[in-house]
Amino acid sequence: MESISAEKSPLRWYDPILLRVIPPLVALLIKLLMLSCRLIKTEGIEREREAQAQGRGNVIYCAWHQRISYLAYYLAPRHMIAMISQSRDGEYITRVVQWLGGRSIRGSSTLGGTKALREIIKKMKEGENGVMLADGPLGPARIAKVGAIIMARNADVPLMPILWGADRCWSFNSWDRFLIPKPFARIVIYFAEPIWIPSTVKGKELEAYRRVLEDRMNQGAGWCDRQFGQERPWRKVTEKGMPEVGPHKRSIK
Repeated sequence: MESISAEKSPLRWYDPILLRVIPPLVALLIKLLMLSCRLIKTEGIEREREAQAQGRGNVIYCAWHQRISYLAYYLAPRHMIAMISQSRDGEYITRVVQWLGGRSIRGSSTLGGTKALREIIKKMKEGENGVMLADGPLGPARIAKVGAIIMARNADVPLMPILWGADRCWSFNSWDRFLIPKPFARIVIYFAEPIWIPSTVKGKELEAYRRVLEDRMNQGAGWCDRQFGQERPWRKVTEKGMPEVGPHKRSIK
């Protein structure tokens, strides 16, 4: 287990005690929950193998923030390295990730991000797998940011969009309607076509690749949801009952 930090996280006096207890407990609960779920179909896994074979054997997995819960468990055996914010909450998340078998570099777009980005690119050039939340930690939901494109270009590693869906989920009223599969849920995984970013890409070309990533990820999320007959919403519901962003929940024929 490893964590690289650009700066020390702001902790309260009691956090060292809680950090010894809460992360391993949360990690255990996550493992038990995910172990109860049944993976019934994996679509496009040959795309992952092809991307690995064409490069150095590693990729950058791209997920939507809404759907990271199951992937944190599913991707753990692939020895990923992730960028996690230097906030106090980020410290707890980092410890949970470590207990699940992952590794992290501390940083964000607002604090320590440049140094963290250099560190994670260095690790990927050495053969590590990376993982990125394509819409970042704060959204907007399911709108890809250009950061993943820049990271893949600089590291010379393909982007591997990966999505999941389930027949039974908890959907929280957060900014992206964060999903957690319920116990004994049936799960499907979707690997989209990998995306290679040439080293010469810059400016407006970055935006073109960003749109490709966003489209493939939204298509993949839609495919996962259609396996169970409905599209999952990614809108936060306001007090008036009106969604703020994303599509209404509806059946898909």
